[in-house]
Amino acid sequence: MAKTIYLGNPNLKRQNVEIDYTQEQIEEFIKCRDNPSYFIKNYIHIVNLDEGLIKFDLYPFQEELVKTLYTTRFTIVKCPRQSGKSQTSLAFMLHYVLFNDQRQVAILANKSATSRELLGRLQMAYERLPYFLQQGVMEWNKGSIVLENGSRIMAGSTSSSSIRGYSFNLIFLDEFAFVQQGMAEDFFRSVYPTISSGKDSKVIIVSTPNGMNHFYKMWSDAVDGRNTYKPFEINWWDVPGRDSAWKEETINNTSEEQFKQEFECEFLGSAGTLISPAKLHALVIKDPLHTKDNLKVYEETIENHAYFIAVDVAEGRGQDYSSMSVIDITNLPFTQVATYKSNEISPLLFPNYIMQVAMAYNDATCIVESNGPGAEVANILHYDLEYDNTINESGVYNKLGRKMTSRIKGIGCSNLKDLLEHDKLVVNDMATISELSMFVTKGKSWAAEGGGHDDMVMGLVMFSWVATQPEFKELTDMELRLKLYANKIHEIEEDLTPFGFIDSGDDSDDYVVEGGEVWQVSHESMRF
Repeated sequence: MAKTIYLGNPNLKRQNVEIDYTQEQIEEFIKCRDNPSYFIKNYIHIVNLDEGLIKFDLYPFQEELVKTLYTTRFTIVKCPRQSGKSQTSLAFMLHYVLFNDQRQVAILANKSATSRELLGRLQMAYERLPYFLQQGVMEWNKGSIVLENGSRIMAGSTSSSSIRGYSFNLIFLDEFAFVQQGMAEDFFRSVYPTISSGKDSKVIIVSTPNGMNHFYKMWSDAVDGRNTYKPFEINWWDVPGRDSAWKEETINNTSEEQFKQEFECEFLGSAGTLISPAKLHALVIKDPLHTKDNLKVYEETIENHAYFIAVDVAEGRGQDYSSMSVIDITNLPFTQVATYKSNEISPLLFPNYIMQVAMAYNDATCIVESNGPGAEVANILHYDLEYDNTINESGVYNKLGRKMTSRIKGIGCSNLKDLLEHDKLVVNDMATISELSMFVTKGKSWAAEGGGHDDMVMGLVMFSWVATQPEFKELTDMELRLKLYANKIHEIEEDLTPFGFIDSGDDSDDYVVEGGEVWQVSHESMRF
């Protein structure tokens, strides 16, 4: 017996163990290989809160989910809490590595501890399989298992670096809506190329909604056919034992808002948001035309259009984000046409980037929130780079930024609510909409819920405050802008191409200065 078990664990078969299969075992092996649901219902064990260790008797919706995972490459699952979606996915993954050679699987969650706990559940189910269904074990620890058929399962966090350098046939993303916004985007930029390179590789995304974030975007795109993920929705009433009486009891013990998010799977975000839930639902996330160096462009520059840039500044140390929203203010509704967001750019380098974007958008007017490092950015932008088209403390141009005070924030939040809810401002950016879904009342003010970020929102708050100021009318006055533009061109022409006569002081020929060159002019040629 000792020669057949792995490291003293009697529940695990080591590699290179020969088994004399009976005819019945051969038939069972084939049934299990060809039918994942049959394998799960007859051989997978789970821990039930009430009954302890039991066979996994799949509910109808779970059996349908297994079929979907088996036949589909890319699956995204929106589901309520405690619906068994993770356990169902783990059971399918166990079937996947047992009956396919050389398969690499990653179990990923927002925290490494969570992914390891999921792997632990899969290992528990594996240990209860009969030897004739097991593959010999080559490696078995809290972070990974390796089987003698060359298949491997590893656990990690959903970050861009956790599985960099690996190639996977299947990636499972658990509770993906709870991964930080920037991390979710970085993860897919880093990992998706390794998935798309295979013809039968799979991605399984399961989550309960958590506001309007990257999961919301992927789910909406799947439902509308804008990506190739197959949407699979689980409703709270699909779980046996959950009826109207259960719903009423759950709401009484928690809250209606919590029930809507965690069991009815609404993408509500937080309760008490600045923007009404109905309006948040109506906001449409737009894919950028192109993205480079954290700048997302949704609309290219249009000649003679007026643009405004709201800037929020952070330390650039990997925590809060420095951000920009570029807004077309030519006509109502105002439109967010480009965004920038980075938590790594230094305040010393940020002004150069702001000016590049501003100049690309017709010398856009900028306002820099000058609290903390923002004051340094405003100074560099104005004094060192000599970018004049900025707003200062008193609301006039060509000076420094504007400090965010409680009064300005209050006015800005109020006007932002009005602009969005009355369709006077179009927001296209996913990160901005995600932050809006978590921007909630905090005492007498507004801020991101919990440990979230509101850097993009605060830029819009500053813009919304500016939109209430008298000077803003000048920015949106087309006739005035064209006059100012014509005057500016005239000044430039005068500076670059001076024209005039040089009188020689006698009757001899005079000289004309034009375009930096001197031309002799005969008096005879000037007589009429």
